[in-house]
Amino acid sequence: MTMSRPLPTAIACAALALFTGSTQADPAAAKRWIDNEFQPSALSKADQQKEMEWFINAAKPFKGLEINVLSETIPTHEYESKTLAKAFEEITGIKVNHQLLGEGEVVQAVQTQMQTNRNLYDAYINDSDLIGTHSRLQSAVNLSDWMAGEGKDVTNPMLDVKDFIGASFTTGPDGKLWQLPDQQFANLYWFRKDWFDRADLKAKFKEKYGYDLGVPVNWSAYEDIAKFFSEDVKEIDGKRIYGHMDYGKRAPDLGWRMTDAWLSMAGASSQGLPNGRPIDEWGIRMEKGSCNPAGASVSRGGETNGPASVYAIAKWDEWLRKYAPPGAADYDFYQSLPALAQGNVAQQVFWYTAFTASMVAPKKDGNNTVDDKGMPLWRMAPSPKGSYWQDGMKLGYQDAGSWTLFKSTPVNRRKAAWLYAQFVVSKTVDTKKSHVGLTFIRDSTVRHASFTERAPKLGGLVEFYRSPDRVMWSPTGVNVPDYPKLAQLWWQQIGDVNSGAFTPQQAMDRLAGEMDQVMARMQEADEKAKVYGGCGPRLNKPVDPKEWLGKPDGPKAKLANEKPKGVTMPYEEIVKRWTAAK
Repeated sequence: MTMSRPLPTAIACAALALFTGSTQADPAAAKRWIDNEFQPSALSKADQQKEMEWFINAAKPFKGLEINVLSETIPTHEYESKTLAKAFEEITGIKVNHQLLGEGEVVQAVQTQMQTNRNLYDAYINDSDLIGTHSRLQSAVNLSDWMAGEGKDVTNPMLDVKDFIGASFTTGPDGKLWQLPDQQFANLYWFRKDWFDRADLKAKFKEKYGYDLGVPVNWSAYEDIAKFFSEDVKEIDGKRIYGHMDYGKRAPDLGWRMTDAWLSMAGASSQGLPNGRPIDEWGIRMEKGSCNPAGASVSRGGETNGPASVYAIAKWDEWLRKYAPPGAADYDFYQSLPALAQGNVAQQVFWYTAFTASMVAPKKDGNNTVDDKGMPLWRMAPSPKGSYWQDGMKLGYQDAGSWTLFKSTPVNRRKAAWLYAQFVVSKTVDTKKSHVGLTFIRDSTVRHASFTERAPKLGGLVEFYRSPDRVMWSPTGVNVPDYPKLAQLWWQQIGDVNSGAFTPQQAMDRLAGEMDQVMARMQEADEKAKVYGGCGPRLNKPVDPKEWLGKPDGPKAKLANEKPKGVTMPYEEIVKRWTAAK
């Protein structure tokens, strides 16, 4: 899941003003951009020039071509659209119309191109959540084969795929790369460190709960802290404060909240990275070594309506009602965004790091979570674990907006678009792009000296992305056979919990049943016409859920105690562990 939130980028606008005039596809244009815009970089200026000269030569057959690409609206893509597209045109002579739309509209365009085989756009940046879809529907281009074959002449020898920290997320069940990451961000825990460090609040919390106020390791501690700030502290500096923030409006973005690994934090999946096998964080079962999903319902060996999933939804609903600011249950995702900057929330269990740039904005811009010097009063930390979570499981969601090519795009246009895709993720530009959008994709960028210098102002973002923990957060994986078809089922059922129409168990029973119905239709289509390349669902026959619950590699049985004692740890220990690991 990614978000649509237009944020004007002053850097991008300034760059546009610098580079005007006619297109010059030559080394001089590249040098001008390298000297004036593409700094800092993981490459020396000499190596940047070398990489840009490769682009100039590879683009010669396509000079004068005008191509169209599509992505959603976030600061990273705004920078690409306004600045990097202009740079690419001046350096290569290929004009790029880089259009920005909302995430739902991007998915719709991708789905339309897949269904109709009409070339709407020459390339897309769309979520790697669709990896299971792209690797099955046979409409996307297999990038591993493309780079070694038809697209070899336009594949950058300095691309360095191993440097991409999200390459495992864009690898299909066949072991091939289907998408190339362009931007990446995780869902982490967010908290007001200045409040957590107050001696009076620490003493009061310890007296009531018997353990230290700190970063919650489990959901029990998160719940205790939410209750403490909402019901015991109540006010700080004369302002009413709350211990939790979330949203609950019956809208598509509520579905993202849950498919974006809410269930995995609770523990509703099997062990395995980047996604659980045989059961993933959607609750869909797919046996190890297979590419055929076998079902979502517990009766088929899935976990969508199992005890761990029901626990996850019940806690979401309970915390939202008890500990979030008034009206939060009626917010959609976009309405909930400004809440943390108001400075009246103590913590958020599930916060997208894509909004780091907003949360480090100065006080004069209305951000009440930085001090007078612009230093963050908050920090980000690992997500707390639900009571069903076990070692070896993923711990949360990581978005990886990734370049995708389609077979329906004429080869010459596809090649030109592939050049642009590689350009905007190249080592020449990536470090500077990451300073603008703070959505890391390359290890060489994360470890660049300029981010060591900037790290104290980013609340733990750099330390997290330099740590081995980063692999425990991952996007939707290959168990989901058709993301657009299945994702739309979630928000309607979860919304019925918030409205009170159904209990969490009833809602998840209905959701699991609908998912199985949709996958049964996919199975029929695949068996008749290999619509999913033989990797469509092959559903298990339903049996008494007792035959699956609690069995090895099966859905988890209900715990006798879903609220064990809370556990916390000092933030400094987390950072020490992150920075000590290599």
